Amino acid sequence: MKSAVSSLVSSRNLTRLHPAISRPFLQNSSKPISQTTFFIPTFARNTENLYQKLRIRPNSTSIMSSAFKPEQARLPPALPLPTPPLTKFKIGLCQLSVTPDKERNIKHARNAIEEAAQKGAQLVVLPEIWNSPYSNDSFPVYAEDIDAGHDASPSTAMLAEISGRLRITIVGGSIPERCGDKLYNTCCVFGTDGKLKAKHRKIHLFDIDIPGKITFMESKTLTAGETPTIVDTDVGRIGIGICYDIRFQELAMIYASRGAHLLCYPGAFNMTTGPLHWELLQRARAVDNQLYVATCSPARDAGAGYIAWGHSTLFGEVLATTEHDEDIIIAEIDYSILEQRRMNLPLAKQRRGDLYQLVDIQRQNAD
Repeated sequence: MKSAVSSLVSSRNLTRLHPAISRPFLQNSSKPISQTTFFIPTFARNTENLYQKLRIRPNSTSIMSSAFKPEQARLPPALPLPTPPLTKFKIGLCQLSVTPDKERNIKHARNAIEEAAQKGAQLVVLPEIWNSPYSNDSFPVYAEDIDAGHDASPSTAMLAEISGRLRITIVGGSIPERCGDKLYNTCCVFGTDGKLKAKHRKIHLFDIDIPGKITFMESKTLTAGETPTIVDTDVGRIGIGICYDIRFQELAMIYASRGAHLLCYPGAFNMTTGPLHWELLQRARAVDNQLYVATCSPARDAGAGYIAWGHSTLFGEVLATTEHDEDIIIAEIDYSILEQRRMNLPLAKQRRGDLYQLVDIQRQNAD
């Protein structure tokens, strides 16, 4: 006796094999196609006949993957997503007001970190340039010698003390850093032991000229960093970028290929680029790389020479955001969602290494 076999097929096969199921029906379904189950009765003597009827072969995915060489789309080959130290935790994004009073800025940041930790945050992120006004005139005045530490860098000394005391991980926004005769826009990451785990110098400097809107040239005072920064912490593997770095998808792709769970971008987009691109870029980096993206901006000060857009945000399967005033966002990160997302959309197995490649030069040179 012939047995009825039910098969879940794509919308293309549905309309080709069963014209009665029209595209308008598929398009107007209350659920996305990926979440809508269609069982199509197909009579066949065995599953091989069924495969032939639907024009698909057993193991066709693996056969195509082998032909497309997805492992060669990343050089060196992408690292597997590591098992994180914990699956769920709370992140705190501190959107701070910044004044010309550096001592006040440091104290204010300390209070915000303490408040975020009291609300359960195990990871706290600060904004870009939180200890200084954002201007080329201010960068040399407020710059600190991070490597010397202590009195030479009161901002990072505070971050080291409070991260160790509260046993939390801190992505310390960014501050102007002085190293010899050069200045950098630098983010420091501190572990739960209070020690400096990583230092990221902004790789892509913010040099733009939009006539009638905004002109800013960071390169007048700052030097570009030369190294992507990814760091293993007690809350997972984190890739670091600063503001303008988020526009360059190659950096995020490198972090993803190195096994990052989360990308953190302290940033201060302005009133021109902010409403146009701030949210869009965060969504793009999260979706394309199938990981979490957190951004943290200074609060908006309408009287400042450089006016920040605000809107600090966490993107992933869930979304938490704020407006432009001072605020502390507390949101939950659940890394199990990353595995689920990558299983549902196995992009890493579908890349065309026979057509394109991303080369991680730092890793390649280290091999």
